[in-house]
Amino acid sequence: MDFKPSTVVSELPGNYFNAMKAKIALYRSKGIDVIDLASGNPDQPTPQHIINALKEAVDKPENQGYPPFYGKTGTLEAIAAFYKREYNVELDPETEIAVFNGSGIGVTGIPQSLLNPGDILLTADPAYPAYHAAAALARARVHTIPVYEQEGFLPDYSTVPKEIARKVKLLMLNYPNNPTGAVATEEFFERTLAFAAAYEFPVLNDFAYGAFGFDGHKPLSLLQQPGGKEYGVETYTASKTYNMAGWRFGFAAGNASIIAALKHYHTQAYSTVFGAVQDAAVAALLGPQEVVRELGKLYERRRDVLVSRLRGIGWDVAAPKGTFFAWFKVPEGYTGESFAGRLLDEAQVAVAQGGGFGAQGSRYIRLSLVNSEEKLNEAVDRIAAAGIFKRAVSAWGQEAKDA
Repeated sequence: MDFKPSTVVSELPGNYFNAMKAKIALYRSKGIDVIDLASGNPDQPTPQHIINALKEAVDKPENQGYPPFYGKTGTLEAIAAFYKREYNVELDPETEIAVFNGSGIGVTGIPQSLLNPGDILLTADPAYPAYHAAAALARARVHTIPVYEQEGFLPDYSTVPKEIARKVKLLMLNYPNNPTGAVATEEFFERTLAFAAAYEFPVLNDFAYGAFGFDGHKPLSLLQQPGGKEYGVETYTASKTYNMAGWRFGFAAGNASIIAALKHYHTQAYSTVFGAVQDAAVAALLGPQEVVRELGKLYERRRDVLVSRLRGIGWDVAAPKGTFFAWFKVPEGYTGESFAGRLLDEAQVAVAQGGGFGAQGSRYIRLSLVNSEEKLNEAVDRIAAAGIFKRAVSAWGQEAKDA
């Protein structure tokens, strides 16, 4: 028998990142050596003290049974201590924190915990594709705010029609931002919270890349702003900060009513988080943080290498301010999709075409910094050898003459 999925599942978009991996795998199956700058899987190992903590925790009898539904007390207290240390934010471990298996559960679970069919989820364009899937799972509608490079890729709320704003039930943000690498300013968060207060809706900031700001900038938490906990909640993950992508540990912090709804949803949909992983997360959150600072410096060095080398071959790219992604505008005459196709076919360099993140991304591509400097240099060498930018410069010159 061939059973049909539900309407909700059948209308979900395909997983954009899985499609990219499949395309890269197809090329490699033909013996083509592809440099993958499309994926965002951290390439550095999990710090040893975290691995050791897991090994020790697995042997504990308390971790071989069901853990508490809402998380172990020590885990919740460690998260509160982390927010106090990093952002000077006071959190009640019992009412203002929820834990789950990876922050993706928070990103999809919060909309399902708050939205009803037909409600509006407001987000930016471009945006992480999962936000649209989260709305679809909640049977909500999405309204997007186009963001622009010249405005720091920050939404201008004055462009949202009042009739739309009155129907918004959740604003989803992501700063530091995937895919653009943009960071939020205090003024932007002030405007965000004022907008939320005016129309009385909650704000979710996906803070997955909160550890990575460049040029001396420490990314801001929404919760450290005045009124942040009144209207806001943040999701966070150990995947990026501590190179624990495969460990699947994330949490949400902020407004107690949102956290309560999420915890109620989570116990029904996902049950609990393995106690040993929680203990390892405690070791990460409370242990030596120099490894995090060094990781940020590593990504910044890689950014500088990539940007410098690409500018050197004639591509005037803008340097990202945070995350471990770079968001580059493609040369005139190309779309992000067509240019990504040329890079893959002619230079064997895979990048993510920006249209997968929204219509505003159609003239951009996303490259990841989770590759060694050697690989980044090799990728640029391949692009230069393919002569793509020589042809692009020639085409621009011809356009100028024609004009």
